[in-house]
Amino acid sequence: MKKENLKTPAILLNMNALKNNMRVYQEMCNENKKELWPMIKTHKSKKLMEMQLEIGATGALCGTLDECEMCCEMGMKKIMYAYPVASKENIERVIELTKKTDFIIRLDNLDGAKMINEMAEKTGIVVSYTIIVDSGLHRFGVLVDNLVEFADQLKKLKNLKLRGISSHPGHVYGATCETEIQKYVDDECQTLSKAKELMIDAGYELEYITSGSTPTFSEAVKDKNINVLHPGNYVFLDSIQLSIKKAEVKDCALTVYATIISHPSEDLFICDAGAKCLGLDQGAHGNSSIVGFGTVIGHPELIVAGLSEEVGKLHIHGETNLKVGDKIEIIPNHSCSTANLCSFYTVVDNGEVVDSIPVDVRGNSFKRI
Repeated sequence: MKKENLKTPAILLNMNALKNNMRVYQEMCNENKKELWPMIKTHKSKKLMEMQLEIGATGALCGTLDECEMCCEMGMKKIMYAYPVASKENIERVIELTKKTDFIIRLDNLDGAKMINEMAEKTGIVVSYTIIVDSGLHRFGVLVDNLVEFADQLKKLKNLKLRGISSHPGHVYGATCETEIQKYVDDECQTLSKAKELMIDAGYELEYITSGSTPTFSEAVKDKNINVLHPGNYVFLDSIQLSIKKAEVKDCALTVYATIISHPSEDLFICDAGAKCLGLDQGAHGNSSIVGFGTVIGHPELIVAGLSEEVGKLHIHGETNLKVGDKIEIIPNHSCSTANLCSFYTVVDNGEVVDSIPVDVRGNSFKRI
């Protein structure tokens, strides 16, 4: 089937762009002798995770325990969960994952750590962890100056095992242009360098020093201290990455295919893709460089100016050759959000629809009652 014959709206996956993105980032890791454990909350797909493993990824960072369990079912040996847990039910899941694979959780507070340690002691296992170090996002993590004191507290918990330190420079998404990115790279690398020095001086061994984001990746991968990188968005890229010159239109592998269904005024089209396809994200952590809710490929005269649940408003600025019934392709602002809004990717290769790939752990995928 030709792409033009698809029913809309549809979430398209450009296989050539996807494979190229995966290859480019894996090669940067290979060249710098680093491990790539991609953050898989971007795609949430067994098939895409398999592709990442096939070209060299050695582990995964997960954004949900559903994703961790999916990776475990796939037989993956190195699985890291990005966040702490603090409920009995989720600690039980951490315990089960630890029994089955080399599972590492991240910690940044003593209360949650004690809860995990208590249950681990009762079940006779040791849970691995890295300490989250705050490199500027100010979300999770301990400040570097408090790191050793926190590590000393965790050391008393005998059913927890320190494997290293981790960070995420997510505040880079506050950058409004390419030239601003270096300061976030500096935050990431300098914080982890100081953290490593303090921990080593205090007598700790660090197997892993892990970090990563797509915008900072190309420089952070060269850092002598970081040995595991966790980019996620790199597989798809999106309008946010376009805005900071970390991608070109040809690199954006995930798009929303839509039909223009109305032309209510001279300067307005309505399309059949809304917030349930594109999401309402206009840039995480304060990015003010994003205009509208996506980039219409090949039509700079259009701005995705507003979204209802099922339809989008396209403001027309200047001349356009489009009309009602025409189909357009939109790069979402944040591809991770769009991926989580669909149940499958429609795979397109050179204009032909060739496959359909499930989004295996979309949202709360497993019934838990």
